[in-house]
Amino acid sequence: MEPTSLILCAIESAARAYPDRPVIFFMNGLSDIITEEDEKNIRKNFPSLSSFNNVHFLPLRFEDLFTDTPLLSWYQKANPAQEPYWIHVLSDAIRFSLLWTYGGIYMDTDIITIQPILIDHFVAAQTKTAFSSSVFGLSPQHALAWMFMENFDENQGPGVVTRALNKTCVHTKIDLHHDVKCGSLSFFYPDRFYPIPYQDRERYFKEWDDFPSFKTSYGLHLRNIMNTAQQTMVPGRNTLVEHLYKNYCPSVFEAEVKKQKGN
Repeated sequence: MEPTSLILCAIESAARAYPDRPVIFFMNGLSDIITEEDEKNIRKNFPSLSSFNNVHFLPLRFEDLFTDTPLLSWYQKANPAQEPYWIHVLSDAIRFSLLWTYGGIYMDTDIITIQPILIDHFVAAQTKTAFSSSVFGLSPQHALAWMFMENFDENQGPGVVTRALNKTCVHTKIDLHHDVKCGSLSFFYPDRFYPIPYQDRERYFKEWDDFPSFKTSYGLHLRNIMNTAQQTMVPGRNTLVEHLYKNYCPSVFEAEVKKQKGN
């Protein structure tokens, strides 16, 4: 119930990029939301997001979400105590069932949105040979989302999206410089979300003389480095991540500035 500034930035940047669409943040710690008063009380916990009427907070109910999907029996049989990467595995299952049930765009909460995606069906290439499950878009009850869930049930762990697409789009190859199509599905080339490769992710927290425009990117996946490496956005250091906060989540940035002054 205490999201990091990066999570809040991801939500704000999406809310700004999609002002006419609901941006929904599912949280495991929330109680049921029944009335408008319930939602108002929850929003009070996130003052930097309070001005965005398109941001909504909903409780995450696993069995409800997995009902009528291939994942319900898996979830009921799973033993979290024996699964060392349980949170990561559960997170993968959640995203596939969310897109099956609701459709829209799924994004990890370490992605800062740069500009809106105007395509309904897409997947994002991470490298020349691999797709990311961190961001993708599908309509509700899309056959591909069902395939993702089936593949997950058979082969848990990373690579679900890549394995499924290798079966359904066998003749479509990732291009490093252009989007390509497999039927109605767009394959975004890596720069759409990964202009800074994984091995160079520390650059987000370095000082830059000239900031890149990222004009061909829809968003930037920071890969949760702020959690895993204890990195934070510190106002006044002229880092790339500070530049991104200022431009794409200024409300969260101002809250961090006030917090710094308070300390």
